[in-house]
Amino acid sequence: MEVLTRTNGREMTLAISGELDHHGAHGAMQQIDHALDAALPLSLTMDLSGVSFMDSSGIAVVLRAHRRMAALGGSLLITGVPAQARKVFDAAGVPRLVTMQ
Repeated sequence: MEVLTRTNGREMTLAISGELDHHGAHGAMQQIDHALDAALPLSLTMDLSGVSFMDSSGIAVVLRAHRRMAALGGSLLITGVPAQARKVFDAAGVPRLVTMQ
């Protein structure tokens, strides 16, 4: 699991790659929390185009980022969602809470 961070002012993009499963989710959450604490962005885009597999642990990662951004008064956009991950999100109803492209 790898999380690459790009910031532009108060806008942040996190490019996540690898397997977003039970083993990778904990590390991803830590990296995301650290990046958000350092930059305090108002806009966060999570690019999941590099995710090769995702289970329900990926939902936890996205919802945690959603809560963190809400606490900052900011917004979250999820992009590049692979088909397998889209099925997981759809089954859980995540698109009703988080904007996905």
